[in-house]
Amino acid sequence: MTRPASRPLLSRFSAPQLIALSFAVTILLGGLLLSLPLAHAPGQDVGLLSALFMATSALCVTGLALFDLDTFSLGGQIVLLVLIQLGGLGIITFGTVFAFLAHRQLAFSERTRLAQQVSAFDVGSVMGLIRSIFLYTAVTELLGAAVLACRFVPQFGWGQGLYASVYHSVMAFNNAGFPFFHGGLMSYTRDPLVNLTIAALVILGGIGFLVQLNVVAHLRRPRQHRLLVHSKIALSTMAALLLLGTVLFAVFEWNNPATLGPLPTQGKLLASFFGSVTPRTAGFNTLNYELMRPATLLLTIALMFVGANSGSTGGGIKTGTLYVMLASAWNMIRGRGEPVAFERRIPQETVLRAMTVALLSVLLVNVAFLLLLALNTNPRLSFLHLYFETVSAFGSVGLSMNATPDTNAAQRMLLMLLMFLGRIGPLTFAVALSGRPRPQDVSYPPERDILIG
Repeated sequence: MTRPASRPLLSRFSAPQLIALSFAVTILLGGLLLSLPLAHAPGQDVGLLSALFMATSALCVTGLALFDLDTFSLGGQIVLLVLIQLGGLGIITFGTVFAFLAHRQLAFSERTRLAQQVSAFDVGSVMGLIRSIFLYTAVTELLGAAVLACRFVPQFGWGQGLYASVYHSVMAFNNAGFPFFHGGLMSYTRDPLVNLTIAALVILGGIGFLVQLNVVAHLRRPRQHRLLVHSKIALSTMAALLLLGTVLFAVFEWNNPATLGPLPTQGKLLASFFGSVTPRTAGFNTLNYELMRPATLLLTIALMFVGANSGSTGGGIKTGTLYVMLASAWNMIRGRGEPVAFERRIPQETVLRAMTVALLSVLLVNVAFLLLLALNTNPRLSFLHLYFETVSAFGSVGLSMNATPDTNAAQRMLLMLLMFLGRIGPLTFAVALSGRPRPQDVSYPPERDILIG
């Protein structure tokens, strides 16, 4: 009698479990490397908990930092860069890669849907998609570094200038925001080359690979490759948020003497645009957020919570989730049935999925915020400081009101958990909810007397 072949180890885990496990293991390894003396600059000492915090922030492409970059040696800084690159790309490719490693075959319908999304690959060319993602990322980051080098090389010399250019390009495209310079980019508030280049990289990383590939394919052959509804929703929602964020940021801060007040009109508009881009999950700042008005901080919190597009390097609940909820609410107000987007009906299942992701995210953020308040022992950290920090951690943003170094050990562990859940949570929820609903054994009659509102 022959024994049945044992199942491969990875095949015993679901896709969400594999994603969570791989992130957790990588954070642990990264934290151990960052805690080694070789990873520290001379005279510096980073404890294990602080190293794990930095590794979590890097892999989750957040950017909340306990130390300046010069606390780490060149080796430690390279570890941070590698973690950020893995975090940015890994969240997109892990699911597909693990399907192959676990000897699982993607269903034909799944491969067809993937091919339709990118409109440029054969049904069986899943690995071709992954190679294209890596190639596109490398080319984009190199181009961004080349443009930034035009500013940093003349200022710092070839060695330091090239390193700063590559560092900022990788950080911006992966929507992370660890400060390279003390004070972030506040010394470049009026510099259009640095601001617009980093903003462009943040936007490209936040749009999502599948949307970009679909747009390129549509521009090359518009009749053969149509622009998908998902791409239209992602592009239109992102454009609307960027425009609205820029206008409101300028209105709220225009006469603030601590932020936009001293700048000329061109500088105010540039800083307002940058302030609308970076809350979309990238933690670069050209102004001090601690000196901003409450209305601007509330606007920033809202942008951080929404985040970037699905399938991107950014976090948040995603623009598609926001669009579906707003479209559903608008159709309900108008007394219509199922919502419609670009002459296509949005299924009720998609609406419920969006509502579920948003509700779970709201609960996660507010429970974490409540715990941060309960654990707080520093009188300098106000209600607004901690709420800003909470949403920034959840949305993988990295912006801070200079509060991160003032948190205690318990708060840092909570922020680590929030960054982890905020990065993989919406994805794993989406994967878990994307399966076919199980048929119910019993069908109950509908109840129409439940009052809402």
